[in-house]
Amino acid sequence: MSAPNMDRMAVNVIKGLVMDGTRKANSGHPGGPMSSADFAYILYKEFLNHSPDDAQWFNRDRFVLSAGHESMLLYALLAFQGRITVDDLKAFRQWKSRTPGHPEVHVTPGVEATTGPLGQGFSMSVGMAVAECMLRARLGDDVCSHFTYALSSDGDLQEPVCLGSAALAGHWGLGRLIVFYDSNHIQLSGPTKRSDTTNYKTVFEGFGWHVLEIDGHDHDAIRQAIRQAQAETSRPSLIIGHTTIAKGTATREGDFETHGSPLPADEIAASKKKMGLPEDQFFYMPQDVLEHFRVRHAELRAAAARWTRAFEEKLEKDAAFQELWRVTKRAPGNRSFAWPRFEPGSKIATRSAWGKCLESLVDSLPILVGGSADLDPSNMTVKFREAVGNFSAHEPLGRNLAFGVREFPMGAICNGIALHGGLVPFGATFLTFADYERNALRMSALQHLPVLHVFTHDSFHLGEDGPTHQPVEHICSLRLIPNMLVMRPADGNETALCLETALKQTSRPTCLMFSRQNLPVMDPAAYPAVLDGAAKGGYVLRDAPGGKPDLIILASGSEVPLALAAADLLPERKVRVVNMVCMELFDEQPQLYRDEVLPPSCCCRAAVEAGRTELWYKYVGLGNPVLGLNHFGDSAPPDLLAEKYGFTAENLARMIRERLALA
Repeated sequence: MSAPNMDRMAVNVIKGLVMDGTRKANSGHPGGPMSSADFAYILYKEFLNHSPDDAQWFNRDRFVLSAGHESMLLYALLAFQGRITVDDLKAFRQWKSRTPGHPEVHVTPGVEATTGPLGQGFSMSVGMAVAECMLRARLGDDVCSHFTYALSSDGDLQEPVCLGSAALAGHWGLGRLIVFYDSNHIQLSGPTKRSDTTNYKTVFEGFGWHVLEIDGHDHDAIRQAIRQAQAETSRPSLIIGHTTIAKGTATREGDFETHGSPLPADEIAASKKKMGLPEDQFFYMPQDVLEHFRVRHAELRAAAARWTRAFEEKLEKDAAFQELWRVTKRAPGNRSFAWPRFEPGSKIATRSAWGKCLESLVDSLPILVGGSADLDPSNMTVKFREAVGNFSAHEPLGRNLAFGVREFPMGAICNGIALHGGLVPFGATFLTFADYERNALRMSALQHLPVLHVFTHDSFHLGEDGPTHQPVEHICSLRLIPNMLVMRPADGNETALCLETALKQTSRPTCLMFSRQNLPVMDPAAYPAVLDGAAKGGYVLRDAPGGKPDLIILASGSEVPLALAAADLLPERKVRVVNMVCMELFDEQPQLYRDEVLPPSCCCRAAVEAGRTELWYKYVGLGNPVLGLNHFGDSAPPDLLAEKYGFTAENLARMIRERLALA
């Protein structure tokens, strides 16, 4: 069989695997994989640089299936590569299989990102391209010089997060980013023309992209487009491939119902006959097709070996590179940093303390990159920006990412940077705007990515900007995300300790909550546990005489001084004040430690935090008082709001006394 005919047969084999996998699972999306198969096959067979023996080879090209619902296409290609087996394909969408319904980076070898929520795979590919550009400038193009590819769908481009990220990719000039847009004009509910008539060629050209339009089923056109995109080094490239959903089926080409429903058995049989596949064989993957697909594997192995030899020689001879590689390849881990110290008795907003801590990391953590969503002066990232410079392809050594007012793209791009490896990303905005990027925060946690998500202006103490900008439910809601740390320090020195704790994480992100208002810096001579207590999440800040409390007051962040002041107003009680910096870390401590901090024998408890109250009841118990905010705020000076909302020591003490009277 001629090479073009073998290519067509291989694509048909992939389509057969897609039909069989979704049919066996009685679930999945066959139509999209069949329209994208031609491009993905040509890319993987002829262009994608990787090591057949090491899915994590450092200089591999990255491929992100942003249209994550097309997962059977990716799994078929990974089976062609030899990374997974036919048995894995047969277990599609089954319990604990290596082929889940949408790609998961920690489950399947060869998957570069967890995708499915549309638009975010595209955005993460932008982050990967940023990381490649930054590392190429630092490590040399002999060490890092790969392309980042993504496959997107009509639904992807309809998500605003995708367009926001695309605008940044064009602005930054990410010439090694190549996206294939499988434009089959169909989405789950029907033709895209029902909801979208956007001219994406015009839009992306306006973003500064290099745009090509081709027949997405024409292999020669696909090859030419990829070559042109690779040659365009100053702009990211979008290849718009006009395709037909369910291409190759017997009677269902162009049918929107193939987007999200397996094909009937008789349609699969008829389609296989049309494609020249054996109708009575399921998960058919003939050896000659595999050999044809793997024709470059010997060449790829040799290229990876050459890279390794050159890299090891550079590592041995170049001391500066050796140190840079050591920093780049290892997470901060247990490393300690020289943090600024804040004078006891002084007052400083924790957002300002964060800014000074960030400045201290400029030289000590050169792999720290990130920026603010157009809130640099408020997020205290201005001096970092001035010290490290703004990133672009023309200034690849710049470490500040000027995200603009794009919170969701910021979070997703930071995820992509973390997925690539070699850098520690952060993104900053106001806490109330965490809602804009919430699904990116969730995807950070789901993918076990140690991203720093920084949120300033963390309560109604924001003041005059009013309820639109005053977070109420946000701290509580972020604590609901599994595998996420939510840290709210009580003063400047604790801010540094929280940041150090966050930088030690290797498999989960951290949300850092910082105050706008000044807070008193606690004296370690009076409160010795403040020096290291935050690392355990919650700790005894001030204890009752003899260490035997009959009342425990819990607080976090800016409400810790309020709890201490309320304790002073209750001289008749033996009061313990607990600083609950991070519920997640505290809950992970041994039961013995948790019982030492919150002894079960002391049932009289109270809590205070400038946000929703619900989660605090797991510590204080139902019926005990929690001073919080379960309503939206108001526009007024923050001190007046505190008085009106009852955030005073006197009111907290009154609430506790009323509870004690009922006990």
